[in-house]
Amino acid sequence: MSRPRELLVIAGEISGDMHAAGLIRELKKLDPTIRYYGIGGPRLRAEGVETFQDVREMGVMGFVEVLKRLFFFRRVFREMEALARNRKPDGVLLVDYPGFNLRFAASAHAMGIKVIYYICPQVWAWNRARIPKMAAVVDRLMAIFPFEPKVFEGTGLKVDFVGHPLVTEIQEVLKAPLTPLPWQGEPRIGMLPGSRHTEIDRMLPAFCAAAKRVEQQFPNASFVIPAPTPEIETHIRKLLEQLKEVPRLVAVVQGEARQVFRQSRAALVKSGTATMESALIGCPTVIAYIVSPLTCWIGRKLATVRFMGIVNIIADRRICPEFLQEQATPEALSNALIPLLTESPERAAMLSGFDEVRALLGNGGAAECAARVVLEELAGRP
Repeated sequence: MSRPRELLVIAGEISGDMHAAGLIRELKKLDPTIRYYGIGGPRLRAEGVETFQDVREMGVMGFVEVLKRLFFFRRVFREMEALARNRKPDGVLLVDYPGFNLRFAASAHAMGIKVIYYICPQVWAWNRARIPKMAAVVDRLMAIFPFEPKVFEGTGLKVDFVGHPLVTEIQEVLKAPLTPLPWQGEPRIGMLPGSRHTEIDRMLPAFCAAAKRVEQQFPNASFVIPAPTPEIETHIRKLLEQLKEVPRLVAVVQGEARQVFRQSRAALVKSGTATMESALIGCPTVIAYIVSPLTCWIGRKLATVRFMGIVNIIADRRICPEFLQEQATPEALSNALIPLLTESPERAAMLSGFDEVRALLGNGGAAECAARVVLEELAGRP
């Protein structure tokens, strides 16, 4: 009797854990016999995935930050290589997380293991030299942005545009009842400084200082900061106690980022997946990003796109104002945010741009489509 098919899954970030869990949920409907193990977080474990490393340990942003933990990542990489070599899975399912996963793709490919990649690494934004290298070690790529298949034309890599997983998730959010949040006044403004300690330490002071300037025009403005975990919530609360400039009416909640977007008049958001959520929900957004000076210098050398915010990249024009590094001053952030709090031309133009982005991302069902692609690839294995 043959053993059940197995997939080694590597999702190294909170967002990857979420999207991978949605994919595996759909895979289980199509084939409940497949076994899953690898790297993930609480959502993957809830779907029955055996995890050997948690995303909370893996989530590091920036070149400098990764270098500081290089020995840790090397150890985890070797452990995953040994796991693949010993258990010989039918396939490796890699979810975003390119710094680790592209290297692991090469290793798995060398072992003769089928490599399936969900959520295309943004090689089109940072390092186009990686495109042919990636095509050489990945068997099937599931892209979530409509322009991505064209990036790999001529490489021989089979690429499927499956749609963005957030589309379906946000559709469900918008159908659900509103969750009470600790708003204390109007207008309601969300602040999302990131999900990692280093991100929050850099972003939150600028966001709070900008909020103080918003208060000069809107004295009863209410701010809510959603924290992804209890640990991050504690960190944010401690940081708020230390900052010199903090808005008068500010609250911190655990989770509820999407509810914050849904109920906010506008939001200050660190560049990343959260800006996609705000656009799909329809919350006008000011995007900012502050990293270490060295990370910024390297990033500017490698960047091949005109914009930082993914919403602007999808539309190929500036829908949301975005401020990188030294541009992300309290004055600049507040000046961009204030017009979005009234029925202004800036607000109307941004909401219209969000409609454009939604149309480009499709009607949902990314996880179901991706699950069919995975099974097709597994069925093709001798």
